[in-house]
Amino acid sequence: MKDSNLALYRKYRPESFDEVIGQDHITKVISGSLKAGKVAHAYLLCGPRGTGKTTIARIIAHELGTSTNDIYEMDAASNRGIDDIREINDNVRTLPFDSKYKIYILDEVHMFTKEAWNALLKTIEEPPEHVIFILATTELEKIPETIVSRCQSFIFKKPNDAVLSEHIKNIAKKEGYKLEEGGAELIALLADGAFRDALGTLQKVISFGKDKVINISEIEEITGAPSTILVDDFLDSLATNDIEKGFLAIEKATKQNIDIGVYIKMILYKLRYALMLRYVPSSKKSIENTISERDLAYLLKLVSTKPEHISSGTLSILLEAYQSIRTSFISELPLELAMVKILNAEKQNKQTSE
Repeated sequence: MKDSNLALYRKYRPESFDEVIGQDHITKVISGSLKAGKVAHAYLLCGPRGTGKTTIARIIAHELGTSTNDIYEMDAASNRGIDDIREINDNVRTLPFDSKYKIYILDEVHMFTKEAWNALLKTIEEPPEHVIFILATTELEKIPETIVSRCQSFIFKKPNDAVLSEHIKNIAKKEGYKLEEGGAELIALLADGAFRDALGTLQKVISFGKDKVINISEIEEITGAPSTILVDDFLDSLATNDIEKGFLAIEKATKQNIDIGVYIKMILYKLRYALMLRYVPSSKKSIENTISERDLAYLLKLVSTKPEHISSGTLSILLEAYQSIRTSFISELPLELAMVKILNAEKQNKQTSE
C-alpha cells in the first residue's frame, strides 16, 4: 500500500517501465535491450526537468536486480569538482556488495567542471564490467562530445497537456478528490510539461481545498494563476476592438504578479477552443469534456458574432509573443505589442490624427 504521508510525486513515482507515462520511445528500447541482456556501460538521459529521468534511472537499476547497497546517487549541482570524481574513480574498482552491478546515477551532470569531466572520461570509456553509469541532464549542449559519444543517449519529451491532465485526474481520483472540468487542464498548463510540478501543484490544491470537489476558482486562488475573468477580458478586448480594455487586463495581471507566460498560454488555449467552435462546430462535444460549463458558454457567445480578430492570424501573433517572453526585459511587452499589432492600433491612430 502506498504511504499516504509521502509527497504525491514520490507516492506515485513509477516503479516499472510499464508505469512510465509519455516516454514510450525510451521505455520500449531500454526495456527490450535489458531483457535481451544487452546492458550499456553508460546511459545519458536528457530532457526537461520533471519528465522522469531519475525515475527511469532507478527503474533500470531495479530491472537489473541492483540492491540499494549498490546504487549511488549524486547531485552534480553540489558535487561538481574533480575531488568528487576522483572519489568515484577510486570506488568503482571495488566489487558490488550483493548485486551483479554497481550503478552510479549522476544527476544534473551539466554542472560538472571541465576538470571533473576530464577525470571521469577515462572511467566512462573503460569502466569495470560491474559498473554502470547513468547520467541525467537538462542541458545536453553542455555535455562534452567525448562523453556523449561514449553513452547510449535518450531524449525525454515533455508530455502534452492532454496526457498530463489525464494523469492529474487519475491521481486526484485515487486520493479521493474530484476536480471541476477544466481544473486538471489548468494544473497541467501551470506545470508546463513536468509531472513532478503537476503533482506538486495538485498536492497544494488538495491541501488547501475546502472539500472533496475542487473548482476552478479555488485552483486559481491557491496557485496564483490568472483568473478566468482576466483571460476573458483580454479576449473581449480583441472581439470588440477595445485596446484600452486589453491593456488594462495586462496591467492587472502584472500587478497581481502573474507569470505573463502562463497568462498568454491560458489566452492561447481559450482562443484555440474559440476557433474550433467557430469553424468546426462538431468539436463542441470534445471541448465540453475539457472545460467548464461557464467557459463553454462564454466561448460560444464570443464566437456567435464572428468577431474579426478572433482568428488564426491572432493566434499566430500571440504564439510569437509567447516565444518572445524569455528574451524580453519587460515581461508584458511582447503581449502589449501583440495587441497593438492585432488591432492595427498604430494604423488607426495615424488615420485619426490625419
